Amino acid sequence: MTDLTLLGLSGALRAASTNRKLLREAARLFGPSTYTEADLNLPLYDGDDEAAQGIPEAVQRLADQIAAADAVIISTPEYNKGPSGALKNALDWVSRTSGKPWADKPVAVMSAAGGRAGGERAQAVLRGFMVPFQPRLLSGPEVHLADSSNQFDENGHLTGELYAQTLQSLMDKLRAEALR
Repeated sequence: MTDLTLLGLSGALRAASTNRKLLREAARLFGPSTYTEADLNLPLYDGDDEAAQGIPEAVQRLADQIAAADAVIISTPEYNKGPSGALKNALDWVSRTSGKPWADKPVAVMSAAGGRAGGERAQAVLRGFMVPFQPRLLSGPEVHLADSSNQFDENGHLTGELYAQTLQSLMDKLRAEALR
């Protein structure tokens, strides 16, 4: 199998968040790859700051990581029925960089949340946020990990067979899209 470059973006900034766990499980199921988790702890977007100081180094690094990746996985929590502000802020900043790092990039979206819908609303909103960037956004299968704090074993693997099978299917489709 071909060793690909896979980039993960977690909408949750906490180191032990279930969205980070879901990304790492997705990367494992994706198969042979060089996996990197992006740092979305960025300054808030402010057009005046951009005009005065330009694109922050951390933002440019993120845009370069996106551009260099063969595929991207994004996992978002659901905060007040939408994606996190950190994730939206990162998308806004990257949109200000030169070039089009997202253009034609294979992207899989997933969500992990404490509620019974597993972040379904946040994921739907996130998909809308991605439209202007024109990635090759996979339409499914959809992974909405409900009650996420109880879905991983001590090794960070999904314990529910249906979730694991669905995530495997999504990663198989992402790999195929990256190799296309």
